[in-house]
Amino acid sequence: MKKLSDLLYKVSIEKLIGNVGSSIKNISFDSRKIESGYIFFAIKGYDLDGHKYIPQAITQGASVVVCEELPEELSDYVTYVQVKNSSIALGIVASNFYDNPSEKLTLAGITGTNGKTTTTTLLYNLFTQLGFRCALLSTIENRISDKVLNSNHTTPDPITINQLLAQAVDEGCQYAFMEVSSHGIHQNRLAGLTFKIGAFTNITHDHLDYHQTFSNYIAAKKKFFDELPKTAIAITNMDDKNGLIMLQNTNAKKVTYSLKSNSEYKGKIIENRLDGMLLQFNNQEFWTVLAGKFNAYNELLAYTIASELGFDSLGIVTALSKLQRVKGRFETYVSDDKKYIIVDYAHTPDALQNILEAINQSRTRNEKLITVFGCGGHRDKEKRPKMGNIATRLSDLAIITSDNPRDENPDEIIQEIETGIEPQNTNKYLSITDRKQAIRTAIKMAAPKDIILIAGKGHENYQEINGKHFPFDDMKIAKELLKNT
Repeated sequence: MKKLSDLLYKVSIEKLIGNVGSSIKNISFDSRKIESGYIFFAIKGYDLDGHKYIPQAITQGASVVVCEELPEELSDYVTYVQVKNSSIALGIVASNFYDNPSEKLTLAGITGTNGKTTTTTLLYNLFTQLGFRCALLSTIENRISDKVLNSNHTTPDPITINQLLAQAVDEGCQYAFMEVSSHGIHQNRLAGLTFKIGAFTNITHDHLDYHQTFSNYIAAKKKFFDELPKTAIAITNMDDKNGLIMLQNTNAKKVTYSLKSNSEYKGKIIENRLDGMLLQFNNQEFWTVLAGKFNAYNELLAYTIASELGFDSLGIVTALSKLQRVKGRFETYVSDDKKYIIVDYAHTPDALQNILEAINQSRTRNEKLITVFGCGGHRDKEKRPKMGNIATRLSDLAIITSDNPRDENPDEIIQEIETGIEPQNTNKYLSITDRKQAIRTAIKMAAPKDIILIAGKGHENYQEINGKHFPFDDMKIAKELLKNT
């Protein structure tokens, strides 16, 4: 039980009606979960306005209501806390409720369009390799030391974040590495957290279904850095044309990394193969099993963060050289008849281009490159024709198929992808709506030593169709089809 007065510490209150000395059992922004002694947060969301559920929350026993607009009728048995922004208040109160766990460990947040999952996972594995207990909050999974927990969002809600961080503190973790999404930033899910590191990977065309414009998308990412404290370190990719924008108004220490530009942490690809790379970071050479220039950036960012946290260069690259690939990120498998399968989460134009260029830079051109991909339903539609252009331009054959159509017609999504294909490449693609059939066709058309890239879903083990999730794992299905082909 916590005192309400303690939970409201650092909350900017516009009006308070009632008693702040009451004891609070728990907090929630979901009226269905409210019980006696709870605080209910009425939050104006993307689809729903929590203020409509204040009466239900009170009926279920809420003793405190935090809201932006006071109800017309007030209960004598409820304390009302009026604030300017309920989502910010939720983050602060959630941190207070769990004894501010982000202040008790070193929290690093990674944001950007591509590379967040790989980099956070690399950091978790790197610092574990260095001998520390760590936490990971990522799209694929959440980890508290050696315990694996399910992950439903790239950036969870503030209550879940603080629950996980509090558990990490209890388990003796010293470091926590967290993916920071543009949605999470815009919706104030980071409010109340204390970051030691804020890092930027890159920004490309994505999530415009939510942010509407690219400038809004950039502004959401930048907000994360604007709000970092003076005690934090802000790290950006100098090779991204919007990299320096992230640092414009931050109070944190500013640090840069790059493969091409002048920066404090400079990387170089000495050798690039499908089975790995020979890299040089600040004059330290090492071999990594990760492949592709985009992964050189991910590893360089991990190296930069570890260096800024005081670890020596040789120790970092030694640990990096021992790390394995992240599931669904350039995940590879070679069949008995020497067909080379690559599964990757690439679901944006930039990510797809990066991985196809990485494969093309590493192969002999004596083998075919077949790409199987699609685009998700009810997501940024502008990227569909761009991805059609990229896949057909950079592959010997592209098979356009269904991704997660959700409740869109998958055939219509495929048709929108096809509109971006240039005339000279129209003989380089097939359209097969059924994803399993598309993968089967790619395998049947491939000869020994040919490369099949299955892009878009990566680590996902389901396909979302008409609001339902059906089991579907690209790598698992590819391996099964290879055995039976």
